[in-house]
Amino acid sequence: MIVFRSITKEYKEGVKAVNNLNLELEEGKIFGFLGPNGAGKSTTIKMLVGIIPPTSGQILYNGVDIKQDPVSFKKNLAYVPDEPKFYQKLTGYEYLNFISDIFNVSESERKERIERYSNLFGLQDALKDLVSSYSHGMGQKLSLMAALVHKPKVVVLDEPMVGLDPKASREVKDIMRALADEGAIVFFSTHVLEVAANVCDRVGIINKGKLITEKSVEELLENKKQTLEDYFLSVTQEA
Repeated sequence: MIVFRSITKEYKEGVKAVNNLNLELEEGKIFGFLGPNGAGKSTTIKMLVGIIPPTSGQILYNGVDIKQDPVSFKKNLAYVPDEPKFYQKLTGYEYLNFISDIFNVSESERKERIERYSNLFGLQDALKDLVSSYSHGMGQKLSLMAALVHKPKVVVLDEPMVGLDPKASREVKDIMRALADEGAIVFFSTHVLEVAANVCDRVGIINKGKLITEKSVEELLENKKQTLEDYFLSVTQEA
């Protein structure tokens, strides 16, 4: 389990990008993190994966503050940012093997996973090319493959569907579901509310740095005449 305990992030004094966030992420669940632009989603994700520190509060993984033992936490972590960055002078294969080396993935396991996901995303031939030649969508697929090659227990995705074609988007949704079913924590932000409604077990809505609500999709949509989009617009406007 991951627990956000009173997490606050101030970029300058008095301006809180995230304000007293309390949240629990459970194993075996897909959690969708929703909010308008500038609401605090990406800041929350960057604190979770260790890119930036919180101003105050704690993030606990299985009861241990991730600041106390960041390496152990990151061994179990996969992160796909909203704009993936690569070493441009590596081929796709070289990049995936580089990531596999970092996470001590065996030769047999990396070969099987690279082959499986390259077939899934249609990158078999492109992996021989330099990453600098990739389109945005191809780069997004490579980033997803790199995140999955070590079979993570915590998967964090920031707008993972951006730039993907419909087939690849469907594959990503299926992969997230399969990872959660195997016991992983899946945490992702999205502006595509239809995806959140169809994929997530629970969703949280953040606005102006504050968590407005956090419930199961079923609880949010008890009123059958209301869509997740309707609910999202109503609560963010009220806030």
